[in-house]
Amino acid sequence: MSARPEIVAAARGWLGTPYRHQAAVRGAGADCLGLLRGVWRDVIGPEPETPPAYTRDWSEPQGEERLWAAALRHLVPADGPVRDGDVLLFRMRAAGVAKHLGIAAGSGTTVIHAYSGHGVVETALTRAWTRRIVARFTFPPAPRDLQEDT
Repeated sequence: MSARPEIVAAARGWLGTPYRHQAAVRGAGADCLGLLRGVWRDVIGPEPETPPAYTRDWSEPQGEERLWAAALRHLVPADGPVRDGDVLLFRMRAAGVAKHLGIAAGSGTTVIHAYSGHGVVETALTRAWTRRIVARFTFPPAPRDLQEDT
């Protein structure tokens, strides 16, 4: 059984949450990582690690891909077309580090993300957003899904 509809439903449950840097509380505040952390808790269970304090530039001055490295530790790389429930990693500037996350929805035509100045929103996955995608991931199976497979 695919958790993709559950992932999208969980992400949509965060719509309208105000943008708050480093927060991960539905209805009170979240940034893009906080949204992903909240959906993880809703669908998978306890978070696999506590994120360190981070700045809004996501280590851009050092040129370190910290967010990408964390995604590789806990998510499963994906390929092929964008599918609902995929975690999308964006590079906001061509020469910058990847520092924005969202969850694909709307049959791959929208993205749910926490965006500074807007909060958690679902917006069209336009060409401008699509060209910023540098990696895609899926959530790992929830522990209950692994038990069902045995």
